[in-house]
Amino acid sequence: MFLPFFESLRNHGVPVTLREFLAFLEGLAKNLTTYDVEAFYYLARTVMVKDERNLDKFDRAFAASFSGLDQITAEQVLEAVDIPGDWLKKLAEKHLSEDEKAAIEALGGFDKLMETLQQRLREQQKRHQGGSKWIGTAGTSPFGAYGYNPEGVRIGQHESRNQRAVKVWDKRNFKNLDDTVELGTRNIKVALKRLRRWARSGAADELDLDGTIRATAEHGYLDVKTRPERRNAVKVLLFLDVGGSMDPHIRLVEELFSAARAEFKHLEYFYFHNCLYEGVWRDNARRWDAQTPTFDVMRTYGADYKCIFVGDASMNPYEIAYPGGANEHWNAEAGQVWLDRARAQWPNHLWINPVPEKYWGYTQSIGMIREIFEDRMVPMTLAGIEQGMKELGR
Repeated sequence: MFLPFFESLRNHGVPVTLREFLAFLEGLAKNLTTYDVEAFYYLARTVMVKDERNLDKFDRAFAASFSGLDQITAEQVLEAVDIPGDWLKKLAEKHLSEDEKAAIEALGGFDKLMETLQQRLREQQKRHQGGSKWIGTAGTSPFGAYGYNPEGVRIGQHESRNQRAVKVWDKRNFKNLDDTVELGTRNIKVALKRLRRWARSGAADELDLDGTIRATAEHGYLDVKTRPERRNAVKVLLFLDVGGSMDPHIRLVEELFSAARAEFKHLEYFYFHNCLYEGVWRDNARRWDAQTPTFDVMRTYGADYKCIFVGDASMNPYEIAYPGGANEHWNAEAGQVWLDRARAQWPNHLWINPVPEKYWGYTQSIGMIREIFEDRMVPMTLAGIEQGMKELGR
């Protein structure tokens, strides 16, 4: 009976294998979950999803496989489903809030609610639209979808209209982690983890289990060995575009910045506007009186740093190609000259663009930056950042 579910997973792009599906069936056969919808969901997800980028795809496939109750007739429900009342009651006690339990009590209690629901399933012979009694859509029946009842049970409805249902049985509560969506801080951390080079540094205060076992076996007595903690040794230099056309992307860039500071121990950052010129800054409130010469940055941070530019690359082409093209000050040298110097100083470089990739072809300056960076530009999506981290890790 679960073969359609397996096919739905494949159709939704979840790379599940036959071995994983058989492991899932084995788990069911061993009663790892019994009459527990939430446990059933987590068992299926744990066994068949190996990459969190596929969680949203799994949710869609799960919903497609186990939803659609409005398409099943009352006779089919009564003939095919034998759900113990005690299980339903325990499930309600586990998942309903106190307000929701009170709403059920207002209907006469859980037993009365299920008795009424079963009776109406027996009596109802066809789909119902509107009205106040039958299970269906619209109307004021306490059972169904897209209707209004102050103490109703919503069935087969994707969103709330009146915010009055006792319980939304088919609501999805899982965050979208598809690799084509824009990112939150947690998702960005997941993507940045691909850029790692482990090294042991600092005091030897971490237990070396293998070394302890080996030394104990050699000496005949307990010989505890310690070693320095393993840390991510990657060094990152971040240049962040601020102001102007970057204002709509502030939240997203803040999330990237927050994730990068949490992920990389060796992180240095500077701000610039539109294009890199002779000066950058750390404090936007003092961008004019506390700039750091770009040459000083190049002399301070060696070629072992991974250099990442974050910006929409959307500006007047003159700002890139000509001296004096900057829109806020006189630049003696063109922005392209400074970008070429940065690329030469930090061979492992990347440009992350918050503008969706499908719009890049409509902005001339984006094309110019991509050419300067030899196409090392990625969109600010989970897949894009992962691709960029792979490039930097080579």
